[in-house]
Amino acid sequence: MKEVGEALKQLLFPRRCPVCDGIVTPRGEKICLECLGKLKPVSAPWCMVCGKGMATEGELCAECRKGRRHFYRRARALYDYPSVAASIYRFKYGGRREYGDFFGEELARHLGEFIRQTGAEGLIPVPLHPKRFRRRGYNQAAVLARVLGCQLGLPVYEKILFRVKNTAPLKEQNYKERQNNLKKAFLVRQNDVKLKTIILIDDIYTTGTTADEAAMALQEGGIPNVYVVTLAGSMEG
Repeated sequence: MKEVGEALKQLLFPRRCPVCDGIVTPRGEKICLECLGKLKPVSAPWCMVCGKGMATEGELCAECRKGRRHFYRRARALYDYPSVAASIYRFKYGGRREYGDFFGEELARHLGEFIRQTGAEGLIPVPLHPKRFRRRGYNQAAVLARVLGCQLGLPVYEKILFRVKNTAPLKEQNYKERQNNLKKAFLVRQNDVKLKTIILIDDIYTTGTTADEAAMALQEGGIPNVYVVTLAGSMEG
């Protein structure tokens, strides 16, 4: 009955491709097969701390070599941001919540081994401020986390980390502006399950400011080991 219901749903409301946004062909898939090659995974070498793609061989990107302090242990991103930027925009602002099914499964397929090796006890999505959540209707990071958690058999905790500061859009801001904007933006209100190691889930890693501020709040709330997994990341430089 579940399969019949899903088939009927796809007939009445056909799934949209996360790349071209057209109706997925062939039906039943989550992405047009011809669009698969347009998504560019972050390829080696990548920074062993922040996960940014690097143009030359080495363990650390230039910024991490300079000793920038991060509050998370390691970060990894699935896609090179330019190849998926338009899709993420629709996913966040265009109501294309359904993209999360494909992207969450791909995160599990490509980064599942990394996540398992961390010994993570669960996933925590980077939260939206309540005002932004009401306007958007959903949190794209939570959508990704739920699918990823289902794929890997990990619980998702959405009531531990809260965004208490309604920050201005970060897209056009430099690192220092983002840092000031996000200061004390997150707060842990409970850690009743006494988590020690978690994966922080977000859609994009650019300067790493959001990840650091969220990780710092989680550490202050009693979770010492924070790793970061994002759908997309920027290249070094």
